[in-house]
Amino acid sequence: MKNVQQKLSTSLEENQKYFRRILRTDKNFDIISRTTMVADRKAVYYFVDGFLKESIVEKLLEFFYSVTPEDLPEDSEELSRDAMPYVEVELLEDCEQITTQILSGVMCLFIDGYSRCFAMDCRTYPMRSVEEPDKDKVLRGPRDGFVETIVSNTALIRRRIRNPKLSMEMKNVGSTSHTDVVLCYMEDRVDSGFLQQIEKRLEQIKTDALAMNQESLAECLYPHKWYNPFPKFKYTERPDTAAAEILDGKIVLLTDNSPAVMILPVSVFDIMEEADDFYFPPVTGTYLRVTRFVIALLTLLLTPTWLLFLQNPQWIPPQFAFIKISGDVYVPLFAQLLILEFAIDGLKLAAINTPGMLTTPLSVIAGLVVGEFAVQSGWFNAETMLYMAFVAIANYTQASYELGYALKFMRILLLILTAIFGLAGYAAGLVITFLSLLLNRTVSGESYLYPLIPFDGKQFCRRIFRKRIRFDINLKE
Repeated sequence: MKNVQQKLSTSLEENQKYFRRILRTDKNFDIISRTTMVADRKAVYYFVDGFLKESIVEKLLEFFYSVTPEDLPEDSEELSRDAMPYVEVELLEDCEQITTQILSGVMCLFIDGYSRCFAMDCRTYPMRSVEEPDKDKVLRGPRDGFVETIVSNTALIRRRIRNPKLSMEMKNVGSTSHTDVVLCYMEDRVDSGFLQQIEKRLEQIKTDALAMNQESLAECLYPHKWYNPFPKFKYTERPDTAAAEILDGKIVLLTDNSPAVMILPVSVFDIMEEADDFYFPPVTGTYLRVTRFVIALLTLLLTPTWLLFLQNPQWIPPQFAFIKISGDVYVPLFAQLLILEFAIDGLKLAAINTPGMLTTPLSVIAGLVVGEFAVQSGWFNAETMLYMAFVAIANYTQASYELGYALKFMRILLLILTAIFGLAGYAAGLVITFLSLLLNRTVSGESYLYPLIPFDGKQFCRRIFRKRIRFDINLKE
């Protein structure tokens, strides 16, 4: 559809012809137009079936039926301000903007003789209940989560930050989809320079539609260095996490039709933080955080290091002789590890696409068949299955899918280089992994490893150790 810049006419008949052609009300059964009378003037209103609160619409129509010619002012603004019995009413005169509002679910009323229409936001979107997200579960804390409706998501944040400094700016992205994007930040804590940069990027986005919601938006905001797998954004479906990041000076982007919000800018330490770190006492929170860092390091280094030692058995100390392969090796260990890396992802995809009622029995069958008979058949050794099982389970300690797969790609690279070049390849893989982190930049252009590089002792301790919250208590007699 080609957008035509056109203003409304005072003639209702001309406006009806235009929107009948643009909205194709004769073909689209869900776009409804109803003709009515407001006082002694003919009127028509447009809306999308399924987006309206019927009880509110009935009350509005009851009001319009009761309006007399003497009560109807000549100025549309006066009617909207003094006589319209609804809170969210906006006067629009640009036809393209009106079209977008109608397709977004806003009811637009046109009255003959007025050059502006009355856009009444009495919509309600179909949505699921506000429940705890499956991925971002916590042992302690609130059990609500974001949903696919952007207004509900902003309300969940407002509920936690009752401060006038909290700003939520609505943007519109996509020439066809017209997707709503909300820019959320604390005015007195955000980096103003970075905020202006993000606003400029949002305004300059030239795309047809955000087909994949926040992922499409992320690629539009940061299109460079696609080959670096480490994530540039942090995603969360928890309102408490989003509110905490906003209070910490971060920017949160909410995209309509998506239950996940984007947090930026973030370093690798920000991405590895979880809500459980703060819902427990400092000692427990620190233990959980340190454990997560150690396990992330093990998932990266365990299998490549084991392969390196098996290639050089003379390096294995006598007390660690148990890591050697006890049985016969029919398939090279490198091939076993590489096959299992892909097989684990295959099992993940199968579990995602398996109906819920069959997930448990099929998982048991897959574990028995793949685990037991794969070893007995000679394809895999028991030690290989053990270490890869640990890596597969340990990957779930990371809430970020993107970070988990970044570590997986680096691990596969380490395996390949170690298998081909031995110790030199192992060292080269470590260097490449470190450089991928070091040369990576946040969306704001800062170091991805801050506060480690450049080193900031106070901030580094804050990232590693969970400290008590400071309270400023003023006692007045």
